[in-house]
Amino acid sequence: MKIEEHWPEIQTLFEKAVKSNKYVSVATVDKNGNPHITPIGSLVLNDDCTGFFSEKFPVKMVENFEFSDRVSVMAVNTGFFYWFKAIRRGKFDSPPGVRLYGSVGDPREPTPEEADMWHERVKFARGTKGHSDLWKGLSAVRDIRFDDFKPVTTGKMTQGLWNR
Repeated sequence: MKIEEHWPEIQTLFEKAVKSNKYVSVATVDKNGNPHITPIGSLVLNDDCTGFFSEKFPVKMVENFEFSDRVSVMAVNTGFFYWFKAIRRGKFDSPPGVRLYGSVGDPREPTPEEADMWHERVKFARGTKGHSDLWKGLSAVRDIRFDDFKPVTTGKMTQGLWNR
């Protein structure tokens, strides 16, 4: 499967996953080859098989980029009613999750448009202490260019969903 052909579906699934979880999981590898998984709430996908994220908090993940620029991102829609409906019917109407594979770029300043996209994502918490502590200002960001993906499957319940 070519990632470009499925990118709109991946973006939709990704947004549902972020809405239900508030984060996605990003895997990197340290200098000894040990995997490290980091929850990232700041990853935003663009329309061209790329994305960007803030590196404000993920210290270990950023350290791992010194050894490898490769990442794997897993996004899963964990919405209760989404899963309840699928389990009741014995089939998902849409894919429950996706794994994305790509390479991370060097840190850079976010564009005003990227900052606006990010602030739109976290507006649900505006006016709270947590919003100010976590998300006041978007610091350095890194780009990710995605080059492959694999669906999250659950046997018969997800059969044929990516073959459309």
